[in-house]
Amino acid sequence: MAGHSHWAGIKHQKAVADAKRARVFSKLLKAISAAAKTEPNPDFNPRLRSAIEKARATMVPADNIERAVKKAGEEKLMEELLFEAYGPGGSALLIEALADNRNRMVQEVKKILNDHHGKWAETGSVQWAFEKAAGEWQAKFPQELGAEDARRLGELVDALEDNDDVVRVVTNAVSGI
Repeated sequence: MAGHSHWAGIKHQKAVADAKRARVFSKLLKAISAAAKTEPNPDFNPRLRSAIEKARATMVPADNIERAVKKAGEEKLMEELLFEAYGPGGSALLIEALADNRNRMVQEVKKILNDHHGKWAETGSVQWAFEKAAGEWQAKFPQELGAEDARRLGELVDALEDNDDVVRVVTNAVSGI
């Protein structure tokens, strides 16, 4: 039974859990930095206040939150990006991202779309199918998908969300029969 220790199993499970938590923390801290760009005081910036509350609810350490607010004042600013795309079955996608390099992010999103049966859309060609209510995108016209298209769309959304710079992916698809 050489190499089969209890600690080895725990170590591998912990590494996976830590990687997931780090990815979530990174996205939350980028959102804080982007919100703090305009006003670093959460008392006067409701967007920053809600981003900090989300981070605290996810157990992000307070010193990391403070560093993210200070980071907003640095010269290397994060840019908020909104990409539009079509997924499998003609489903509409809005991809929200925070990146320090727009050109790199565009190429990364295009590659993921190409690899997962998605199609890049020009600005304004998908956004009409959504409305922004209470700061969140909502589908105006939900589209029903079959089982195969829903599976492919799920893979596409997972691939997009695995990118560290992608904050949120919103789709108008509802799974059908």
